[in-house]
Amino acid sequence: MSVVLITGSSTGIGNLTAKTLARAGHTVFASMRGIDARNADVTAQFHELAEKEGLDLHVVELDVTSQASADAAVKAVVDRAGRLDVVVQNAGHLYVGYVEAFTDEDLAHLIDINAIGAHRVNRAALPYLREQRSGTLLYVGSTIIVTTPPFLGPYVASKAAFDALAVVTSYEAAQFGIETSIVMPGAITQGTSHFPNASRASDAEVSAAYAFLDPLVARNEEATASLMQPDVDQDPQVVADEITRVLGLPRGRKPFRSVVDFTAAGVDHVMAFSDLTREAFVTRMGFGETLQLQD
Repeated sequence: MSVVLITGSSTGIGNLTAKTLARAGHTVFASMRGIDARNADVTAQFHELAEKEGLDLHVVELDVTSQASADAAVKAVVDRAGRLDVVVQNAGHLYVGYVEAFTDEDLAHLIDINAIGAHRVNRAALPYLREQRSGTLLYVGSTIIVTTPPFLGPYVASKAAFDALAVVTSYEAAQFGIETSIVMPGAITQGTSHFPNASRASDAEVSAAYAFLDPLVARNEEATASLMQPDVDQDPQVVADEITRVLGLPRGRKPFRSVVDFTAAGVDHVMAFSDLTREAFVTRMGFGETLQLQD
């Protein structure tokens, strides 16, 4: 079994994944901000669950917007468990509103959380993984980089950056025996806090200029939910189960991508063709070895 660090474990997919992996026998470090403050209740729930079910489940402080915090969290995992095998990059936040109304500071902040945050955690973890020449970087991406719905502009941009960083990092990581897998959930409006906790644009004056579109924005969550067939149970536990399945596969057998989409938007087909095109291009450049997991 693996020693796993998960970012963004306070709610939703990250929270469920921490519990599911621990129940599968892995040593899990669920990370989040404010484990003794804003998320003290979540910390207590994890500790209670670990004691009740005899799980190797721990909580560690990690703010992905701080390199020092990422470094400290990874060091804490290695100090306690003796190694680190898997990083599940799950931390993220949602913005809803009109693209023009988001200031450059708004956009930079979201990209800092959703994309650069993962890079910080990689910079903290990769030295350990490179030294042991093994490990897995699993990214919880999003089908939104293909479906690109309206009124979520900064979020779409940040998840596209997140996905691109995962891909380009994979070339180099593979040379040290480190696997990459990107699990791409589709839209989920139940069992997560994305929409309820979403942030709005800072520029109220520009937002007011788009006021005639407010009714469309107001029904964004409802419109997203309408994509699901009535008999589809959009339980985020399915994503946690898929992450657990992927991490349970033998070394070298993990899929580069896996799509879990309750809306059946066809993103799996798009990404399969996109990755084949990318791999062919990289091979034509003479860098085919970067696509192969090295021993």
